[in-house]
Amino acid sequence: MSDFDFAVIGQNLPFLAKGLGLSLWLTFLVVIGGMILGAGLALMRLSSFTLFEAAYYAEILRAGIQSVRSGQVQAGKASGLNYWQIQRYIVLPQAFRNMIPILLTQRIVLFQDTSLVFVVSLRDFMTSASIVARTEGCLVEMYVFVAAVYFVLCFSGSFAVRRLQKGRSR
Repeated sequence: MSDFDFAVIGQNLPFLAKGLGLSLWLTFLVVIGGMILGAGLALMRLSSFTLFEAAYYAEILRAGIQSVRSGQVQAGKASGLNYWQIQRYIVLPQAFRNMIPILLTQRIVLFQDTSLVFVVSLRDFMTSASIVARTEGCLVEMYVFVAAVYFVLCFSGSFAVRRLQKGRSR
């Protein structure tokens, strides 16, 4: 490690930050899109039409919705609420609270998967680091830096999931 050149990271930090920003933006977009489409698929899956296979978010949402006790739905019906009101005011708020740990875990996985966008020539964090590594001749420094950033972000997310799960189990 005596030959490790930390200066190359500092010199290229703005370029790397742009790539990291794209990775985080892609994660955000996929999470929002996945949640919207997943909610629709989950509600369809719970109805009398079934889908052969659903996406991860649909399954997460379905499991979250089914985790709400049936007594809650019955109470909503007894109160005179229709199906959509029961979903909106009773089931979904409780289901989302139950889904938070797995949704955060899925976001961590999605962030890691953004490194695959290099295939379509998007300049995400990993691609930016690869460009710097090749042009500056510092493969070890760049890939260690990238690994450290991914580790910090993913470990922080995993730590948050564990804290949420411990808080829920009390």
